[in-house]
Amino acid sequence: MGRPSRGELEAILANALLRFEKEQLGRGPVETRAHLIENLIVIMASGVLTPEETALAAAPQGPELVRRIRRELLEMSRRRLESIVQGATGCHVNSILSDIDVATGECVFVFVLNERIDERYGWH
Repeated sequence: MGRPSRGELEAILANALLRFEKEQLGRGPVETRAHLIENLIVIMASGVLTPEETALAAAPQGPELVRRIRRELLEMSRRRLESIVQGATGCHVNSILSDIDVATGECVFVFVLNERIDERYGWH
């Protein structure tokens, strides 16, 4: 099989994050979309909160607790996420950034790669 197209690689990455979230939290986002921009992979996920996180978010300190738990889970899973992205792209992951909007249930992941993905795959 040849190199994937931009759209195919975006779909592979979005589905990989969906599977990761399902394994990590017991359920995945309602929707995931990946975008490849130079040396960045940006994955947007909506409908990410578990029922427990939604209930916790209603408490006075709840939104911050949900964000903190998500940050800790990300740190614990960093090597696995790097491996998933590297396996799909062939690029080394320099850093992973993530944030969640507890009010909307949307989350963003940004993977900073060591090279431009468009140049690696010859996309123009």
